[in-house]
Amino acid sequence: MLNCDNITLGFGPRVVMRDVTFSVRRGSIFAVMGGSGSGKSTVLRCLIGLLSPMGGRVLVEGEDLWAAAAARRIAISRRFGVLFQSSALWSSLTVRENVALPLRMLTQLSGAEIETLVRLKLALVGMGAAASDLPAALSGGMRKRAGLARAIALDPDILFFDEPSAGLDPITSQRLDELILELRDGLGATVVIVSHELPSLFRICDDGVFLDADARTAIAHGAPRELRDTCSHPTVRAFMHRAEPDGGAAKGS
Repeated sequence: MLNCDNITLGFGPRVVMRDVTFSVRRGSIFAVMGGSGSGKSTVLRCLIGLLSPMGGRVLVEGEDLWAAAAARRIAISRRFGVLFQSSALWSSLTVRENVALPLRMLTQLSGAEIETLVRLKLALVGMGAAASDLPAALSGGMRKRAGLARAIALDPDILFFDEPSAGLDPITSQRLDELILELRDGLGATVVIVSHELPSLFRICDDGVFLDADARTAIAHGAPRELRDTCSHPTVRAFMHRAEPDGGAAKGS
C-alpha cells in the first residue's frame, strides 16, 4: 500500500534521516517507533506530502508521491486521513463544523448530504452528543476523537496518527486504541502510527520500523512485540524494555 524507498530527509543542508526504507502492507497497523528526536514526525511529514525528501521515493500503490505534478500530489494526498498530535481542531468551529470542513472544501456534496455524513462520522467515534460543542469544551480524549472523525470524513485509504495517545490517561488511551482497531476493520483502511507509547504499540500494531537518532536511519523492522522479544540491538532493547512510570517494565496486554 505504501513504500518508503531509501528516503533522506533534512532541513537546508542538515540531514535528519538517511536511507530509510520500509513497506506498509494493506490493512496493517504500522508503527513508526523511536525515542524523542529520532525523526518520527519528520518521516510522517514526508509520507503525508508536507516535506519533500532530499532523496528517495514515497510510493502510494506504486505511484511516486513526490515525483507527481503538484495537482496529482494533492489528489493522492486526498486518500490520506491525518490525526495530528494536537488534534488541530479549529477553535472557533463546533465539532460538527470541524468534521464538515473537508467535505465542504473538497467535495460537491449538498448541505444535507454533508450533514448526514458528519452525523455518521461522529457516531463512529462516539461523539454524536458533542456535535455542537466547541473544542475548548472537550477533554483531551474527546478532542482526539473529534479530530479522528474529521480524519475519516473523506473515507481515506490510509490513516496517519501522530502520537495519538500523547497526553491521555491509560484508560482513555486504551479506548482510543480500540477505536483505531474498529475503524481499521470497519473502513478497511491501512493505518500508520507515529508513537513511543509502548502499551499502545504492543496492543494494536502488527508491523513497524524503528528509527534511531544517533544512526539517523532505521535500525530495526518488525512488529513491536517481535522487536521487544527478539531484537538484539541494544538501543531497540533499551527502548522496548524501558521502565514505565509505575516502576514496572512495559509489557503487552
